[in-house]
Amino acid sequence: MAYKTIPLSSNRQQDSIHYITDTSLMALLVLYTTLLLLLPFPSHSADPDPLQDFCIADLQGTPSLNGFPCKRATNVTSDDFFFDGFVQEGSTNNSFGSSVTAGNVLAFPGVNTLGISMNRVDLAPGGTNPLHSHPRATESGVVVRGKVLVGFITTGNVFYSKNLTAGEMFVIPRGLMHFQMNVGQEKALLFTAFNSHLPGVVLASINLFGARPSVPDDVLTKAFLVEKKVVNEIRSKFGG
Repeated sequence: MAYKTIPLSSNRQQDSIHYITDTSLMALLVLYTTLLLLLPFPSHSADPDPLQDFCIADLQGTPSLNGFPCKRATNVTSDDFFFDGFVQEGSTNNSFGSSVTAGNVLAFPGVNTLGISMNRVDLAPGGTNPLHSHPRATESGVVVRGKVLVGFITTGNVFYSKNLTAGEMFVIPRGLMHFQMNVGQEKALLFTAFNSHLPGVVLASINLFGARPSVPDDVLTKAFLVEKKVVNEIRSKFGG
């Protein structure tokens, strides 16, 4: 049986071309989306990705974008990967009733370029790790002993807080002002962790009233809507 070829009209030809084009575009879009999903995601560390297995910090060198320069591999020992700075309880005999022992790259060179660090926080009854922020890292933490009020303030001026006891964990989004306060009857202990080997810290009260040179009085009086004598009184408590 012979089949007769029937030519398409110009309109039907155009419709077919449009259909093929739309189908091709859809196929490319699906392929592109699939490739994006299959590609490895970048690191969520706040620091750049390391370029080697490890890089024990040479603290005498000048830091670069990726951290401190590396100690010569031939001089690296097992001790470089271990840190005992959290063994001893910190002294809370101060105005805040708290002690923060840092386990960042400056204290533990082994974390250099690895995008991690930790702190030990000791709080006397009623003591507080005062309002502060970490400009280069998100913070997570776990209460080991005691009862601790943990809170932070968002950029939308919303305050979130909760009383935590041993074994409970918290997270503080990067850069937000936060605090920890011992609301129990005994000493409190917690450990915090950061996704940066040097998260940095901005202590609100000390930075504002203990800066060198001093923040101008007019700036502070207008910021807090108080008289100059109030600013001077607060500043005197921080060595200003």
